Amino acid sequence: MLLRSRIILLLIFFAAVAGKEQVVAQAPARLTVQDAEALALRNHPQILAAQNEASFAEQQVVEARAPYYPFVSANLTGSQSSDPNARIGAGALVVSRIFSRFGQGVLASQLITDSGRTPNLVASSRLQSQATGQNLQATRYDVLLRVNQAYYNALHTQALVKVAEETVSARQLLDDQVSTLARNNLRSLVDVSFADVNVSEAKLLLLRAQDAVQEAFAELARSLGSDQPSNYQLVDEPLPPAPPAAPDDLVAQALNNRPEITSLRYLRDAAYKFFEAEKDLSRPAVNLLGVGGFLPVISSGTTSVPTEYEGIGVNVEIPVFNGHLFSARREAARYRAQEADQRLRDEQEVVARDVRVAWSSATNAYQRIDVTAQFMRQAALALDLSQGRYNLGLSSIVELTQAQLNLTQAEIENLSAKYDYQNQYAALQYTLGLLR
Repeated sequence: MLLRSRIILLLIFFAAVAGKEQVVAQAPARLTVQDAEALALRNHPQILAAQNEASFAEQQVVEARAPYYPFVSANLTGSQSSDPNARIGAGALVVSRIFSRFGQGVLASQLITDSGRTPNLVASSRLQSQATGQNLQATRYDVLLRVNQAYYNALHTQALVKVAEETVSARQLLDDQVSTLARNNLRSLVDVSFADVNVSEAKLLLLRAQDAVQEAFAELARSLGSDQPSNYQLVDEPLPPAPPAAPDDLVAQALNNRPEITSLRYLRDAAYKFFEAEKDLSRPAVNLLGVGGFLPVISSGTTSVPTEYEGIGVNVEIPVFNGHLFSARREAARYRAQEADQRLRDEQEVVARDVRVAWSSATNAYQRIDVTAQFMRQAALALDLSQGRYNLGLSSIVELTQAQLNLTQAEIENLSAKYDYQNQYAALQYTLGLLR
């Protein structure tokens, strides 16, 4: 009997341990805002796409630098002719004699100078590559902003659920008290009806808050670069410091830091370099050419043709007239460069406006925190006084339910002010180019 009791106790112990391990295994993963940012930077498809775009732009620089190196090609040529004296006489002014042979050779060419066109093209490609790198940084900032907003929105909705649950509990308690008093003919059925309505309203608030939590976590998963929402245990973050007193210095800081501005500067400089390259089209280009090879097979009767050959030459190409093609390309490049100037100016004005708007919103949100905290204290005091007056029969339930409603609204406003400031501060850091 004693052995059986011990076995039962052991089974209960192991079952409890297994149940505890299962609870621990099913506990949601802890996630801070820094963890969320790191996950997004590793997984988000927009960042990965921007990285590939930056790598593509780097290869464009390599392509532009290709003329600096010799071009070498190997050739294998075979031909057959019934008449060794036959020549090609159509399609070219310079003709070649045709005879049966099989030849092997190498052709090499090296650009000596094209009057600066290739250096300008290389510089333009390098600047475009740097602009693409800044676009990658801008994409990272966009993703980080959405992560911060989604994270704080999720925290906000979770806090609203707690407020809604407390509201339901408090109003249900009042409803139970009023119903008990009404059954003892100490309160009217009108009071019971008001209390029931308040409970139903609180339950609707709870349902809306729970739905908002699901939406917020779905948006959080999207901002992390995942298509499967996870039940994270979010960590509440401390409030950031107060925003600066004036936005003027912030505008200058943003113009220096924002990757969009830097990218447009690079693109403007690239456009002017390309304009210089197009101007160089009308200037001479000099190429060095060299050939060499041998003819292992050659038809009989052509003993005058050597079995080996080599040659070297310099070709100078001087553009004379091509139907205004080069001048049109030059002017088109100039207009593109001027367009890039105006796009940079437009973006600078947009950034300056965004900084001022973000600063104003962050300042307003920061000021709302103290106002809503005072609102909540006053609403809590008013509820206590209304509860006392109602218990003494000095007021109706309308006054008490209105006080409950005011307290619920004050708690919601206080939570909204806190998380809205965290969102607005993140947006301000984004407009300054400091959200990294």
